[in-house]
Amino acid sequence: MKIFALLPWADWLALGAFFSVWAGYAWFARYWGARRPSLFAATNRFRRHWMRQSTSRDPRVLDGIITQSLSTSPSFFASTSIIIIGGLFALLGTTDKAAELVREIPFAQQTPLLVFEFKVLVLIGIFVYAFFRFSWSMRQYTIVGVVIGSMPAPEDFAAGKFDREQFAQRAGDLLGLAADTFNDGLRGYYFSFAAMGWFFSPLAFLIATVLVVVILYSREFGSEVLRVLKD
Repeated sequence: MKIFALLPWADWLALGAFFSVWAGYAWFARYWGARRPSLFAATNRFRRHWMRQSTSRDPRVLDGIITQSLSTSPSFFASTSIIIIGGLFALLGTTDKAAELVREIPFAQQTPLLVFEFKVLVLIGIFVYAFFRFSWSMRQYTIVGVVIGSMPAPEDFAAGKFDREQFAQRAGDLLGLAADTFNDGLRGYYFSFAAMGWFFSPLAFLIATVLVVVILYSREFGSEVLRVLKD
């Protein structure tokens, strides 16, 4: 409970604003993206189109290869998250040297050792969250592979024995969920950079948080990739 007395109110406000902005942007990107063109919505249309094409292929080796390739990204970031978490726990054992290094920076705020350790713990929490999102994305891509493998033969779809659109829609939605979960993990990485600003001052923390949101918004709603996908 000592941390509540040591941490200034400005830091508590900055920390609360950080998590509020993170959660608020995640909600905004998900629900606002359904109302106007967004990178995620645009790629979702291509995912469903891909699954419709998949119902016409036999064997579906290409679709399995692509799905496996997509799952390598969350696998890589999940492994990287574990390494980062281990490094941050190791940092907790040498916080006195790390805190001294930060104090040497002219514009950095002078903080007690316990406060410095608390900030490291917040960073660890961010990467733990990212790990769980990446690992869940990996599992979702595995489920997509199972769904693709369970699709009936193209001639059965042509004969009307199975609903082609239903299979394609289900597989496309699962792909979208896996990609959305992966985006959550990546967003955690982006906001971890903003959290690093907290080691300098609450103001640097807030400025870094705003910059991260601006970068995320520009890529999701105003990137050149989105313009190409819309054309």
